[in-house]
Amino acid sequence: MKKSVALFFFFMFFASNNLSAQENQAQTTTKSEKTVMIVYGSDECHHCTDTKKYLKENNIEFVFYDIDKNQDALKEMLFKLKQANISTNNLSIPVIDKQGVIFTNNIPFEEFLKKLN
Repeated sequence: MKKSVALFFFFMFFASNNLSAQENQAQTTTKSEKTVMIVYGSDECHHCTDTKKYLKENNIEFVFYDIDKNQDALKEMLFKLKQANISTNNLSIPVIDKQGVIFTNNIPFEEFLKKLN
């Protein structure tokens, strides 16, 4: 009898964790589908303000973090650059996180803007 009760609770625990994992996976998929572009820059940077203007004009969803005012955003940006093996020597902003693809404004600006679409 004790073994039956123990097995019952084991299977209930396993089933509830399995359902929970499936729900978490579904939520993760939904969140990743709605991922918006992240722009790291400065309000003092003309390329950053031009990038924000371009994104707004083209109805591209984005979140802007001013790395001069937000130290957590600066740390996050530097971490992402390191993970993407992008050197921070002579770093030019804005830095873009486009659904996990990290790139910087290190090419002619018009070409940079085209990469945002």
